[in-house]
Amino acid sequence: MGLKPFMNKQVVEAGCDEAGRGCLAGPVYAAAVILPKSFKHPLLNDSKKLTDKQRYELRPIIEKKALAWAVGIVDHNEIDKINILNASFLAMHKAIDGLKVRPEHLLIDGNRFNAYDGIEHTCVVKGDAKFCSIAAASILAKTYRDDYMDKMHEEFPYYNWIGNKGYPTKAHREAIAEHGISPIHRKSFRLLPDQLTLEF
Repeated sequence: MGLKPFMNKQVVEAGCDEAGRGCLAGPVYAAAVILPKSFKHPLLNDSKKLTDKQRYELRPIIEKKALAWAVGIVDHNEIDKINILNASFLAMHKAIDGLKVRPEHLLIDGNRFNAYDGIEHTCVVKGDAKFCSIAAASILAKTYRDDYMDKMHEEFPYYNWIGNKGYPTKAHREAIAEHGISPIHRKSFRLLPDQLTLEF
């Protein structure tokens, strides 16, 4: 089926996606990308369907060819204050704020969004597998967040973030049970199964 190059050829569209929403630790990252209507690349796809190597191969291509791109970050403290859904929307807003070209329409991955002042949006479920610009945003958000978690792994190696990137794997939860939480764990999340409790 392939990705569609745009929803509306007549307007400047930015695709937006986030990474790290389901993680137990670290920030949520979002990206906004405006691609030329003619942009094509045989590898471009939903970042979840690509290998690490493919994502990192595509990132500089997207950044070079995009008319504009930006990444927004909301850290674990803010996530605990405003909840992960609002933090995801805020990260997208920050990414849109950072675009050097103002879009006329936003393509948002998912089914909900807090409207961005003055720009219309369309929510697209599984949008990263449907539109080039959302797929490109998913790749930027994912790779920049992975870079951050790899760096944090060096400081807190017990949690194996280089392998799980902060997602709730069995080994990650076991490490939390054994070592307690790190400074970047999200305290508002259920970090352990019910039978185990944490002391904050």
